[in-house]
Amino acid sequence: MDRVMKLASQKAVVIFSKSSCCMCHAIKTLFYDLGVNPAIHELDEDPRGREMEKALQRLGCNPSVPAVFIGGKLVNSTNTIMSLHLGGSLVPMLKEAGALWL
Repeated sequence: MDRVMKLASQKAVVIFSKSSCCMCHAIKTLFYDLGVNPAIHELDEDPRGREMEKALQRLGCNPSVPAVFIGGKLVNSTNTIMSLHLGGSLVPMLKEAGALWL
């Protein structure tokens, strides 16, 4: 869990993903379209990916990916991110975290 938290705090937006996950792709695309350059950690391509996936599950991510951290805080799943976006709360959250400047 320490590794996940360390990685999650290294950039304003961090996404833990799997390269074959369609919902992960949708979330990454959303952030790119908003002008955010997130740090992305593909768990299926990382030698310690299984360990990080278990740590994400212990943090409450179910399913474990996509797991999104904004400003070092777990925002969680696709459903949460999309709800924030549709409700108009995601962009202000990204600005506060320093992921967007405009």
